[in-house]
Amino acid sequence: MGLSTLQANCTIQAKTNQSYLPIQPHVELFQLCVYIPTFILGLLFNGMAMSFAFCKIRQLTESVIYVMSLMILDTLMLFVLPFKIISYHKKEWDLGNAFCSFLESLYFVNMYGSILISTCICVDRYIAILHPFAATTLRSPRKAIITCAIMSAGVWAGTAYTFKLHEHTGSNSCFHGFSRRTWETPILLIILEMAFLGCMIIMIFCTVQIVICLCKSQRLGDPLANKSKSINIIVVNLATFLLCFTPFHVALVLYYLVKNCFLNDDKEIVRTFLQISLCWANINCFLDAICYYFVFKEFLKLPTSEDKLRTTTTE
Repeated sequence: MGLSTLQANCTIQAKTNQSYLPIQPHVELFQLCVYIPTFILGLLFNGMAMSFAFCKIRQLTESVIYVMSLMILDTLMLFVLPFKIISYHKKEWDLGNAFCSFLESLYFVNMYGSILISTCICVDRYIAILHPFAATTLRSPRKAIITCAIMSAGVWAGTAYTFKLHEHTGSNSCFHGFSRRTWETPILLIILEMAFLGCMIIMIFCTVQIVICLCKSQRLGDPLANKSKSINIIVVNLATFLLCFTPFHVALVLYYLVKNCFLNDDKEIVRTFLQISLCWANINCFLDAICYYFVFKEFLKLPTSEDKLRTTTTE
């Protein structure tokens, strides 16, 4: 039997099987064990970061603006988690098609918004450290705000497509049951994977270049070495990026191959991997707080306008 025949049989079986497979109990338990601590720690860390940002920060820098954008995205994701947790216990919970689709879209708003903002943090550091003369024209708080606004608008516009992906069949279910149309055309998968891979390549390149530059500066006794705290910011930023989002994008490709019958073995394993990796991606809601810590720590060491005025008068 040829490959085309196997794919045809698989496609026919997929179309005739209209029922949704339930989430395995061990997967559901894993998700609860991740979502509950993520929600609690996310509320704690984001609350502390927001209180610091609104009470202590009087001078907006590029890094602070990007971090505040991340905090907003993480807070939106935390808003979804209680509904996600309760839905495991109330299988037939009718939230309404529009509200359910809105909650589902926030998953992608948080993920791809965080991917783009994390890339901006890395590129911003790269320009500031390796191209300080160009940084005077390329970097400014105003440009950082415009960049975040454009990316947020783009992500929201792109994720509006997820309103069409949920296949409501009267089961009153939410957070699962996406339409087969999602997996029949590769265009959405290609866009998501290209966005992730492009950002990953940029972040790895910028991080490596910054670390090399700062390490050389330290050995040569250059004043630039005083900026070595930037290493903590970009390394934590890259580590969070890879740890949270890489498994999901690998699982996404595998699940597409399974749904389109290119892979016929271990379908349940791939499906479980996708569910777990999507759940795992949400831990960025509190891991981002490590990046907040280093950015705000750096901010506290920046000279304020009062310090500059005091220094000028004493001279």
